[in-house]
Amino acid sequence: MYVVAARYYAKEGRDDEVARLLRAMIPISLAEPGCALYTVNRSTEDPRRFLLYEQYRDEASFQAHTASEAFKERVLGQIVPLLESRERDFFETVDPT
Repeated sequence: MYVVAARYYAKEGRDDEVARLLRAMIPISLAEPGCALYTVNRSTEDPRRFLLYEQYRDEASFQAHTASEAFKERVLGQIVPLLESRERDFFETVDPT
């Protein structure tokens, strides 16, 4: 599996709007054929801090996700402008042998 861990930090006063927009992305992303898991988490210590944990069948499935109209419109067009910072790390799962 191809894994993305994204850390978002919302601008002051925009955290509830970011949460609402991210919540709307969950069913859209899960409906994509290559998406196995799309989870949005909000910090209990700092409500402006979000962690997205995503699993895709492979890197091509993730690329298809980022090329989708929903991603371009909602994430890049609406969510990213509300963020102070955005960091992403990419992983592959370690499968048991």
